[in-house]
Amino acid sequence: MLLLLALIHPALQAQEITIPISDFSNLQLNDWQQKSFKGETQYQIVSIDKQTVLQAQSTATASSLYKEMRIDLHKTPYLNWSWRIDKKLVINNEQSKQGDDFAARIYLISENKWFFWKSKAINYVWANSSPKNTIWPNPFAGKNVMMLAVRSGDDAIQQWHTEKRNVLEDLNKIFGEDIRYIDAIAIMSDTDNSSGSAHSYYANLYFSEQ
Repeated sequence: MLLLLALIHPALQAQEITIPISDFSNLQLNDWQQKSFKGETQYQIVSIDKQTVLQAQSTATASSLYKEMRIDLHKTPYLNWSWRIDKKLVINNEQSKQGDDFAARIYLISENKWFFWKSKAINYVWANSSPKNTIWPNPFAGKNVMMLAVRSGDDAIQQWHTEKRNVLEDLNKIFGEDIRYIDAIAIMSDTDNSSGSAHSYYANLYFSEQ
């Protein structure tokens, strides 16, 4: 019996904690809400590359799909996802208000409900001209909403890219403080400021222990 427990215990220890964000395979978006900033980006579940994913189509529009969920980054600090864009946006300076559009972005919000002006957010974006790992304040929201280029204009389009970010470390680096909780996550493809168009896909969003 002791030998059996000794064999089982390491296996239990090895099981990683994961928190799923999307389950697009069930063909529903019932647990997501849409917020419009200008018009509506069209979000729908489609099948592509032998998997069921979220498709986003934006033509001079800006709206997001968002889900309120509390994530303890001390337990599951890593955000994992896959994304793909079918064409690049024609934007010279995405760090300006006129160029603040992205074919694909993941938006994480840490909300302090007692002091709402202290809410912090980070955008992981597929940039157009800014190099990878460039960080800048959102031109509309200022330094409480920071942008981080995970992909850029020189990355291949029409193919999937899989990402893993240590959100706890990114928030600490950007804001200089230990932000333990994420309270909402949003998916957004927007082209309203540049009057362009985007066609993008998202899949396999989840938080993990490592």
